[in-house]
Amino acid sequence: MKILAVEDDPVARAILRQALHRLGHEVVEAQDGNEALRLLEAEPVRVIVSDWLMPELDGLGLCLAVRGRTGVDYVYFILLTGQSPDIDNQREAAEAGVDDFLTKPLDVQEIWMRLRVAERILRFATQVRQLEAFLPICGYCKKIRDDKNYWTQLESYINERTGTDFSHSVCPDCYERVVRPELEKLRAIPPKPKPKVHVERKNRPA
Repeated sequence: MKILAVEDDPVARAILRQALHRLGHEVVEAQDGNEALRLLEAEPVRVIVSDWLMPELDGLGLCLAVRGRTGVDYVYFILLTGQSPDIDNQREAAEAGVDDFLTKPLDVQEIWMRLRVAERILRFATQVRQLEAFLPICGYCKKIRDDKNYWTQLESYINERTGTDFSHSVCPDCYERVVRPELEKLRAIPPKPKPKVHVERKNRPA
């Protein structure tokens, strides 16, 4: 993935860059929140790893600015802190839109785990965004055309991308428009006459 690393300390930024490169990621660097926002406009990324305390625009301010954007893909935001975040700090960060925390000094295994979670969440967010976007659907049978130009049932299309299962029912409009008239037709059909059963009587001997 392409990751935006935001850190005002050059040494800490170099350590973060090396760790991300070691994990196979492409890194874009910024030394404060304002520079990060400028880079984000020019070079969109899906993950930001940012220090909390920085001059000018700090990590929380950067996260608030990222969350304030509209019409863009979701960005997973990991906040770096030199101290174990207490309850008040965690609440403040959560309200700003922070997704996860990492404590300094940076642990490669720990950031690897956080980034694996970020990949799964971003994949799901992309699928949801695609479902919310325009989908080619047949006006007759309601099948969906996927990105491979195959037509498939709507339920199958959503299940393959989100794991959602469906239970089928009848909405009130369709009940009144379709089901009720069919039931009334069935009630109007006269019942078939029951076949007469012939009972043979045998004459008893006198």
